[in-house]
Amino acid sequence: MDFAGIDRKLAALERCLGSTVPVGADEPLCVGVDLGTASIVVVVLTRAMQPVACAMEFAQVVRDGVVVDYTGAARIVRGLVGQLEKRLGRTLTHAAIAVPPGTGAATCKTHSYVVEAAGLDVTAVLDEPTAANAVLGVENGVIVDIGGGTTGLSIIEDGKVVFVADEATGGTHLTLVLAGNYRVSFEQAEDLKKSPDRQGEILPVVRPVLQKMATIVNSHIRGRDIPAIYLVGGTCCLKDMEKVIESETGKPVYKPANPFLVTPMGIAMNCGV
Repeated sequence: MDFAGIDRKLAALERCLGSTVPVGADEPLCVGVDLGTASIVVVVLTRAMQPVACAMEFAQVVRDGVVVDYTGAARIVRGLVGQLEKRLGRTLTHAAIAVPPGTGAATCKTHSYVVEAAGLDVTAVLDEPTAANAVLGVENGVIVDIGGGTTGLSIIEDGKVVFVADEATGGTHLTLVLAGNYRVSFEQAEDLKKSPDRQGEILPVVRPVLQKMATIVNSHIRGRDIPAIYLVGGTCCLKDMEKVIESETGKPVYKPANPFLVTPMGIAMNCGV
């Protein structure tokens, strides 16, 4: 796997959070909307899959993959799309979305309605780890997407998804453990979790939650020939957490330099415009 190439793509997308790549008035654009537990991300790519713009907002409108504040979610997506349209000087018309593996039809429809409320036609609904594989290109292995609320996985064999699963343990659980351990508010614990100079200190505190995530993975890959595990999702930004997963599963574990943006980019790559 060309992790150097993957990291270059993600770095280009990360730069698009603060800058915009000019595009022609007739250039087809691919849009992905990631309704996450901790944040909402909207990504815009060219048809050649080159990043041109990206916007995000921290939010608490989705819980364990379910939209719990429809009005708030629609407002945030509408605002992010409006920002991007102003930056690009273009109207965005279509988008792909993703949901945790195994999400029911009713929940998928709610995610679609949120995006449609921003004036976008939904062209595709994917599960999150499968969307991530558009970026990673895994032929054989398991992609584990650890977001704010859930740990989802897709087992890939010969480039095809053969199994998906999702369980309700994610970054929010790490934050709750930190809030209790340090006796601070949830918001303060979130800031602590994301602080680069404190990550070595907090890893031992949240290790039991990471071990539970590894147990979830183990329960679904048991009896299968899994050559490697690939980590994506915002929670995987925690430094050295992959070492805990590797120790608990006994499998080689890899993650890109910016695992947070893998799934949003993969969603946009599946827009199909």
